This record gives sequence, structure tokens and C-alpha cells, in this order.
Amino acid sequence: SLRRLAASAHEIVAVVTRTDAPLGRKRVLTASPVARAADELGLHVIKADRLDATTTDRIRALAPDLGVIVAYGGLVREPLLSAPAHGWINLHFSLLPRWRGAAPVQHALIAGDAETGVAVFRLVAELDAGDVLAMTPRRVPDDVTAGELLADLAVAGAEVLSEVVDAIAAGTASAT
Repeated sequence: SLRRLAASAHEIVAVVTRTDAPLGRKRVLTASPVARAADELGLHVIKADRLDATTTDRIRALAPDLGVIVAYGGLVREPLLSAPAHGWINLHFSLLPRWRGAAPVQHALIAGDAETGVAVFRLVAELDAGDVLAMTPRRVPDDVTAGELLADLAVAGAEVLSEVVDAIAAGTASAT
């Protein structure tokens, strides 16, 4: 999603990702894949494990038009929720309202769902409850792993997310 948005006509003022974490036997501090990609793209990176007052101030100082979240795993609360002029959108890996919350791909597989997909929706104070701007269904192949399905959904999601950002910028986005 980050690479797809970076290739678009939109300016990315910053990328927020988790702080470096110790990995491996030697517990070497390692940047997240998102931080590494943002560095490769020459983007400003804000590393934060919580969207606290300090992080909120750093983001608000950039005066973003839109906030985009993909798999951050943290809740966006006020005053950060209303900081961007066009609010926040989230790419979620299920066809909402099915499988709100964490691990939607794994839950779809455990339940034996024949279809899943991605949804882009507006963030509101409640978890995964905002208006949906777009959904793209995908058939769940037999014997697919969660990792394989998530990789497929990540590609489909990046495209639909980019289309939604374009529509918001053009003033043509429609939500249900």
C-alpha cells in the first residue's frame, strides 16, 4: 500500500510505523518493513508504538489532508482522529462487517469462508465501524494459508486503497 500510494500523484507527508524492535537471537534492533520501505522512498518516518499526545502533536504539525492506516494495530483517538482535513481511512482485510478487529484473514479461514476480501472505510471512534468507501471480494482458494491469502489481499487492497484516496481527493468518494 505504501509503495502504491508513493507512486501516485499524492504527497505523503509522513509515514507512522512501530519503533525498532529487537529481533533474532542477538536481539538486534531492527526497523519495521514499513520503516525500511519509507526510508527507501525518501519519506519522513515517525516511529511510535502508541498514538499518544506527542505522536499526535507531531502528526498534527504536518497538517495532513488525509490519514491512511494499514495494519498499524493501534487505535486512533481524538484529537488525532479529527486532525486530518478529510479524516482517516483504513484498509481492512475482510468484507466488513464480517471479521471486524484483529486477525480477519485467520478468522475467515478458521470459519471456512468461501469468500473474503478487502474493505476501505472511514475511521470513527468505534472499532471498524465507520462508513465503507469500497470493498473488493476475493474467492478463498482451497488449501490456501493465511500468509498466502494475506499477500493476495495486500495487493488487491493497495489498488482499492489508492482508488479511494484518488476519489477523496477528487471529491467523488461515496460511502455506505
